[in-house]
Amino acid sequence: MDPKDFPRLIDPHGRVMRKLRVSLTDACNYECFYCMPPRAAFTPKGQLLEPEEYRRLCGALVASGIEELRVTGGEPTVRPQFAAILHALSDLPVKRKGITTNGHLLARHLGMMRDSGWDHVNVSLDSLDPGRFASITGGGDFRTVMNAIEQAKAMGFRVKINMVVMRGINDEELVDFALWSAATRIPVRFLEYMRIGPDLRQHSRRFVAAAEMLSLLGDRFALRPLAVATDSTARLYATDGGAMLGFIASESEPFCATCSRLRLSATGVLRACVMGQGGRSIRHAGPAELPGLVAEVMAMKPLVHAESNPMPMYALGG
Repeated sequence: MDPKDFPRLIDPHGRVMRKLRVSLTDACNYECFYCMPPRAAFTPKGQLLEPEEYRRLCGALVASGIEELRVTGGEPTVRPQFAAILHALSDLPVKRKGITTNGHLLARHLGMMRDSGWDHVNVSLDSLDPGRFASITGGGDFRTVMNAIEQAKAMGFRVKINMVVMRGINDEELVDFALWSAATRIPVRFLEYMRIGPDLRQHSRRFVAAAEMLSLLGDRFALRPLAVATDSTARLYATDGGAMLGFIASESEPFCATCSRLRLSATGVLRACVMGQGGRSIRHAGPAELPGLVAEVMAMKPLVHAESNPMPMYALGG
């Protein structure tokens, strides 16, 4: 497809799409209770996009204005073709290429990622306590993940930590994470517990609003607000001790009006929103069909936050 034939990614409300979340698989080697239902069934490998398909579809979207690629899952590193897919996308002209991972298999891929220009790494880490970490993840190994984080930092990767804050589960660790960020100079982003997936009935009792997190941490630290891009999902702060903290208030203060993200599933479905179940398959779309299908997806992009989404997060692209 000639890039000149593909329209710019501007939705009916004037929002410009700049960021693409690219799922490589819905499978995961962890079983975080808020993401993974019991006896989860994953997509058969033969139905997943091949590296050359990722290249074609992502290439068309990049030609239309996508500036940032973030590879997700499930857990992207469990995909046997993880390296092949990253190589296929490595020379697309974007400003940022990164992955979101649970970190368990990360260390073995860091050299390949660095050589291919994938220098941003977001690691999901919901506890600094090894026992609690294992409980949340269904048996994950804290030391393996922490070693990978430390190695990535030492190799020059731009590492961020994502912590889903849950009342009665890990909310008492907010200060610990702030102190850890100050000590390591690794940014930590605190995420509100979203109304997504298998744990919906527990949402009200586990939810902690970003304003409450800010108040708690503000009692302990002087939080200095930092400038962010208009379409940023996080409100950022720094402390005098060197901590870099972000707060993603997707439930209490939705950022739908400035959202600039699209999501490509591991089977080629393009979605407009993590809270929406709809989308369009663009896997087999030719040059004549693709712009129209993408336009249909753009028209699905909501201006207001949906109440909930029963689809599990692992199937939505993390």
